[in-house]
Amino acid sequence: MERLLDRRRFSGLLKGMFGVFLAAVFATGQANAETYPSRTIKVIVPFLAGSASDVTARLLSQSLAEKLHTTIVVENRGGAGGNIGTDLVAKANPDGYTLLYSASGPLAINKTLFSKLPYDPETDFEPISLVAILPNLLVVNPTTIPVNNVKEFITYLKARPGKINYASIGNGSSQHLAAVQFEQATGTKMTHVPYPGAPPILAALLSGDVPVAFQNIPTVQGLIAKGQLKALAVTTKQRSKALPDVPTLQEEGLPGFESYAWFGLVAPKGTPAAIVAQLNKEVLNVLAEPEFHNRFLKLGAEPSPTSPAEFKALIASEVVKWRKLIQDAAIPTVN
Repeated sequence: MERLLDRRRFSGLLKGMFGVFLAAVFATGQANAETYPSRTIKVIVPFLAGSASDVTARLLSQSLAEKLHTTIVVENRGGAGGNIGTDLVAKANPDGYTLLYSASGPLAINKTLFSKLPYDPETDFEPISLVAILPNLLVVNPTTIPVNNVKEFITYLKARPGKINYASIGNGSSQHLAAVQFEQATGTKMTHVPYPGAPPILAALLSGDVPVAFQNIPTVQGLIAKGQLKALAVTTKQRSKALPDVPTLQEEGLPGFESYAWFGLVAPKGTPAAIVAQLNKEVLNVLAEPEFHNRFLKLGAEPSPTSPAEFKALIASEVVKWRKLIQDAAIPTVN
């Protein structure tokens, strides 16, 4: 009997100690959430400095740091289509002090485009918020391609199947996939010419060597204003506030056409929900400020705040959308 009582006392003692342990863990987690942030936050951008993602990330981080009363350091970790920096964050400590500001490529398109991805964009991150969408413009060199609208452009292409070149910043980029989507929607065929960046694309467009491109608005806006390039349409559902006179492809007779790059903020999987909620709240506060909103619009980026759940759903839908396009167009995967 005494042994039985001793075992019961020991069992009760263990249960009590376990309860104290759980309470301590909960209290520590709650305290960490309440005191967050208490040190510098690092935001990884998986692309080179000066890119659209880098510029918008730095603008957001500067304003977000003020809201959070801390320092935010932006670090560029480019390479492998954005996969290197993205994987770095996927494997980071989920404490809210290492975040990823990335684009639709690493967080959606690359899941299909790369045969071996070291992370899963749908399961390895805690979405915080979509930050902005970046429409693409269908532009042509008006001297080389003498058309005035999309209908005339489609007719021009159909008379020259495969003979007209278009430029992009690389296989699987939002610009490349927008062109592929356009070909599928119109029954046309062009030839893809990838370039390592925007400067050589602009040179090719202006010379007429590659007279067509789907480009981000900031890249070509000045040349459009000078009449050196002609904007035929924007790829989003609504017209861009940066170029309100340019029609959408839907308005030009392609119902349902929508293609754009987007930027968003995510944290490593397992980041406390309270920290994710706090970051989401402050990101939304930043994007709602008129001055900040206008600064983004001048860059051709349209602020698009969401809840974490809405951003998670967007990532999932984008994975499905681009998987189908890549597979239907037989775009080769990257090993």
